[in-house]
Amino acid sequence: MTGETFSEDDFRSQWKEQADEIGRFNLAIFGKTGVGKSTLINAIFGEEVAPTGVGEPVTMDEHLYIHRSGFLGLLDTRGLEIGKDTDELIRELGDYLKKMRQRPLSEQIHVAWYCVRATDRRFEDTEAEFIRRLHELGLPVVAVLTQVPSRNGEYHADALTLADHIAGLDLPIVGGRPILVMSTADEFTGQVQHGLTELVDATFRAAPEGVEAAFAAAQKVDLARKRKQAQTVVRAAATAALTVGAIPIPVADAGVLVPIQLGMMARVAAIYGVRVETATIAATAATVAVSAAGRSAVAGLLKFIPGAGTVVGGVISGTVASTFTLAIGYAWAVVCGELTQGRLRGVDGALDSDLVRELFQTQVGVWFKKVSGGRG
Repeated sequence: MTGETFSEDDFRSQWKEQADEIGRFNLAIFGKTGVGKSTLINAIFGEEVAPTGVGEPVTMDEHLYIHRSGFLGLLDTRGLEIGKDTDELIRELGDYLKKMRQRPLSEQIHVAWYCVRATDRRFEDTEAEFIRRLHELGLPVVAVLTQVPSRNGEYHADALTLADHIAGLDLPIVGGRPILVMSTADEFTGQVQHGLTELVDATFRAAPEGVEAAFAAAQKVDLARKRKQAQTVVRAAATAALTVGAIPIPVADAGVLVPIQLGMMARVAAIYGVRVETATIAATAATVAVSAAGRSAVAGLLKFIPGAGTVVGGVISGTVASTFTLAIGYAWAVVCGELTQGRLRGVDGALDSDLVRELFQTQVGVWFKKVSGGRG
């Protein structure tokens, strides 16, 4: 980055750098053919997951698929049948896990889901044994009952019976019992989507430290998780701004805060799963990424903020720098939350820069007043 402002290329570069730091959450998913694994994955993470190789998988490495976002790796052992190929599968998986544990955390397998279709109304001994062997390999296992019918918020009795049966086997599964889900709603039958947030919660509990941000970025179900991760990023940036502002900053030189805010905005966008191009356009529209007439982005935004009068004598103190950064970060998180839900777009589906700018500027003012205690 050069000068007092940052360009679109700066933002793209920073987004990619932050995404690399966030890393990847890697999930292994098991279950018989037809239990709804692909539907479940798409419901939690969205879109299709692309294979890393070409053709039919041969080695365990070739069973690893990478989500378009880059924040999710999926180990799907399709083609190997549990029960029939269990010994082969466990042997290959054990060798693979041993090898991957010598690599960085973002390349290791973090959690396994074992899926059972509720309408099958059975859970075989070979499946229970497979879960035990996964546990022996050091993988935390979340058991999932898929395609669970419900009515008026109550699960089908047969699904509950099956869940109780599995819970009674004392298997090494997260929470001691399976998570009951319906991945997609069905208007024809009246079935509603349910259980996805509970599955995300269980997976978070099982995941090792260090991959929380990657899983938060990868999943699309729980916006509160994304918000919590984003708030951590914003507070860290505000602390950095406080340190920089320990020596009062002339408003004309307020661009020294831009690197801090650039990294913050890029990381928040990544956590919300906003793609780099969309995030870049939105950040530019928000008037923080690019400032008018080459002036500092920070100075250019002061006029939007109630309380800017606290900038006395043409300088910004550490407290104001920190408060300002908090306001920018929280406002940007609101924008990213809207983008994640497909909002802030025109009738043609394209990103509406005016809507982005208006929301951001309004939120910066709102948040500055909140975090500064309402002074101004």
